[in-house]
Amino acid sequence: MSKDQNDLLRRARNRRTALAPQRPAAADADAGPAPLSHAQQRMWLMEHLGQGGSLYNVPIATRLRGPLDRDALATALTSLAERHAVLRTRYPRRGEQPYQHIEPAGPVQLPVLEAMGDGTEQLTAEAARPFDLTDGPVLRALLLRHAPEDHTLLLTIHHIAVDGGSLPVLAADLAELYTAARDGAEPRLPAPGMPYAEYARQERARDAELTAAADTLAAHLAGARPLPLLRAVAPGARDRRAGLHAVPLDPATVEGLRQLGARHGATLFAVVLTAAFATLRTAAGQDDLTLGCASGHRARPELRRTVGLGVNTLAVRADLVGDGSFAEALAQVRGALLDAQQHHQVPFDLVVERLGAAARGADGTPLLSVSCDLVQPATALTLPGLDTEHVDVDLGLAKFDLTLVLEEGPQPRCIVQHDHAALDGATAARLADALAAVLRTVVEDADLPLAELPGELLLSTTRHPVLEALAAHPGVADAAVVDTADGPPLAYAVVRGPVAPSGTDLRARLRSAVPAAELPLAVTLLDRIPRGADGAVDRGRLPGAAVPAVPAAPAVGPLELVRTAFGELLGDVPPADGDFFALGGHSLVAVQLAERLRTRVGVPLTGLDILEHRTPRALAALLAAREEERRAALTRTAAFHSTDAFHSTEPRTGTVLLTGATGGVGAAVLQELMAQGRPVRVLVRPESAHLPALHGAEIAEGDLADLDSLQRAVKGVDAVIHAACTFTEHQVDTAAMRALLDGWSGGPFVFVSSIDAYGRPPGTEVAEGGPSGAPVTEYGQAKLDCERMLFEHAEATGHGPATVVRAPIVWGPHHRLRDQLRWGSTGDLYQAALAGRPIALPAAAPGEPEEWNGAAWVHSAALARALAACALPDGPAAGRIVNAITGHVSWAEFATELIRLLGSASALDPRPDADPELRRPWHYRAETLAAALQPEPGEDWRSVLAAMVG
Repeated sequence: MSKDQNDLLRRARNRRTALAPQRPAAADADAGPAPLSHAQQRMWLMEHLGQGGSLYNVPIATRLRGPLDRDALATALTSLAERHAVLRTRYPRRGEQPYQHIEPAGPVQLPVLEAMGDGTEQLTAEAARPFDLTDGPVLRALLLRHAPEDHTLLLTIHHIAVDGGSLPVLAADLAELYTAARDGAEPRLPAPGMPYAEYARQERARDAELTAAADTLAAHLAGARPLPLLRAVAPGARDRRAGLHAVPLDPATVEGLRQLGARHGATLFAVVLTAAFATLRTAAGQDDLTLGCASGHRARPELRRTVGLGVNTLAVRADLVGDGSFAEALAQVRGALLDAQQHHQVPFDLVVERLGAAARGADGTPLLSVSCDLVQPATALTLPGLDTEHVDVDLGLAKFDLTLVLEEGPQPRCIVQHDHAALDGATAARLADALAAVLRTVVEDADLPLAELPGELLLSTTRHPVLEALAAHPGVADAAVVDTADGPPLAYAVVRGPVAPSGTDLRARLRSAVPAAELPLAVTLLDRIPRGADGAVDRGRLPGAAVPAVPAAPAVGPLELVRTAFGELLGDVPPADGDFFALGGHSLVAVQLAERLRTRVGVPLTGLDILEHRTPRALAALLAAREEERRAALTRTAAFHSTDAFHSTEPRTGTVLLTGATGGVGAAVLQELMAQGRPVRVLVRPESAHLPALHGAEIAEGDLADLDSLQRAVKGVDAVIHAACTFTEHQVDTAAMRALLDGWSGGPFVFVSSIDAYGRPPGTEVAEGGPSGAPVTEYGQAKLDCERMLFEHAEATGHGPATVVRAPIVWGPHHRLRDQLRWGSTGDLYQAALAGRPIALPAAAPGEPEEWNGAAWVHSAALARALAACALPDGPAAGRIVNAITGHVSWAEFATELIRLLGSASALDPRPDADPELRRPWHYRAETLAAALQPEPGEDWRSVLAAMVG
């Protein structure tokens, strides 16, 4: 047996014993909601920090040519989500921890739109639409119609629910489910894999073991540095704009690489990874490099058909010092890869936590910013009876700063993807060329020394991006840029010409030309740039360059409070200018620190703020600035008279508690209350805390499911407007009402209910507070239950006045109201008009009299005025159930206006068998609040509909 074979056998034996997965007994039914897996936790954190957006959207688009059965496809998608619970899971929080909440199986909507052109813009826009992980769903479907037998199906799934190994499982299941639905047969499917929630429980049960193993991996990475080719990018929000450079390869080259690996006991991926190491070694002039690669968790048989996020990032470190050959480097990289794979179950985020400050370079660049991969070309979904073709939907985003890829297939390619903020396009293109050249060369001679492989040193030719941008300006004769240890760079310029640019002009130009992390505070104009005898810039003679770029600011804001919070989470109380990352901070600690400071200081703060303002001094200044913004906002509304609100937890006199302030109704109510100069406390989730803060409201963090937070929020206020609602979790809604009532100490309590509480009442004129008619929907019944609880509590305690305001469809400019127009109760009409399909409307059956059918509606601003009036001690509706109605519009009028606004070719199709939900003949009376509901200019239904459609 050869030395290589012995080595492989030893590693394989170690692999069987290292971290062998224990299989705990199935989770008890009373174990409670499942935690997030480590991989999911990272996805959740990225979204929570504002770094997700569409970066982790997974679009799957397929052109379908032939007789498509749309109903069967919709049924198949619904069955797919029913089969794989992770597709109907959302991720709310309890305290600081998110958890998996599996929704009951329900229909997956499949809207159909007419394709505009080739549909590329529509597909990209839909695929880029962010997900709300808290509320879900994490699966969306869209069908574009190009012609009667020509469609494009787009499935967009958040990465928190799927990985690359899940996609073939979903594709095979969808094909079988579609066939069964089309043929009216039972699907013939293999048993699904382990439920993902159970996988997450099992992984979390091993956290102590995994953490110990992470210590070992962290020790192996001690002293590793990020790739020096990469520019530092400021932590926090990034646009992640990707550049892509591809170099074609001959299929024979790929086959030669595969044979090269076989001769050395290595896989094709190990060969590609070694070529990536060799290319970057030459380009960066650095022997010791660490690259990332993906590894799956599907070796266990019960996980092979599990749908979910089952991947981890492996850190592969290789020190290719000396003049060894590529073949020798391959042996070293193969060994490093096998060692990393022995610990593939150890989440890399745990390793990062153990590394602390060593997980980043001195400039803040993450150690693992470069990855390598071997991929196959994307394949199309296959649906029986249809010709299918994969459609590429490129969102143009980069997950890593730099990724080197070999794509196999009939037309193989060498690909380099990069984040424009971290690496310029010219350097990335040269890396792509160099990698392709290395791959071609080693096929011919793998014994060449690394130093003789194609490539060039790129580091020394890389100029500072600010210097590049200044040098490109025709009005700049000379320039210099000096990096600082802590803060933005210093920039200097010598200008020329009859109309020379000012320093302000040059900085404005830089704003659009360089990454935010590189933008100097100012550009200082000089008569000449001081240089030494060798032509190098003499930093000591540049004004301000011999001292720190940003002088230490005086202590402002709650500095000691911030330092204390740092110390509680990071172990030691840091100096005022201690860096969050250097102190061992990471993403999860950033979220925890933000929540702790928000609670203690009472102003909005997010984990993203922690990453962007990394020192206690900077964070204290930020908190002080936000408190000042709040004071100024309250002063503008003549509602702020307190002189020490910064640390106060007591509400001001007249404070109104508003729930649901970030929704379409709540946002309008908040605006109205602030305009009236009334102090407001808003109940919002922590991740949304910054939104109402723009209006100067007091923040009370919480959620309808967090009953303790509701009782804290209502404590001491003088009035309540309860506008929040889950819409679907009726037990949560009623429990939330009970918690608010338990904490309510008196004053007006206004509950925003719905006309759904009337059910289907007798007659066509509905009086305020009139009797309900059967059937009443679950949503309507939950509203009735909450109304009853409010009045019973008010009567029993003497608190009040209590008021119930029943609202119909709410229209207004808020984005959530626009979404409800498109996808809510009027969604079918809107989508039909958008697609140019006939719009089915209710009509009388032969021999029956025609009747009016349509919708009651209210403008969000009018509803806000009415609710604000009711929240006064002498409100017009004290102790009553009243309606808030702006007007009524028939379905025919509504659909005709949609057709006009959308430029649609749809026609109205009155028919007796139209959707029975559209049979709504009722007019709701609203005399009590008529004065507040009186429409103001622009609040007629045609104007607001035009604003929402536009």
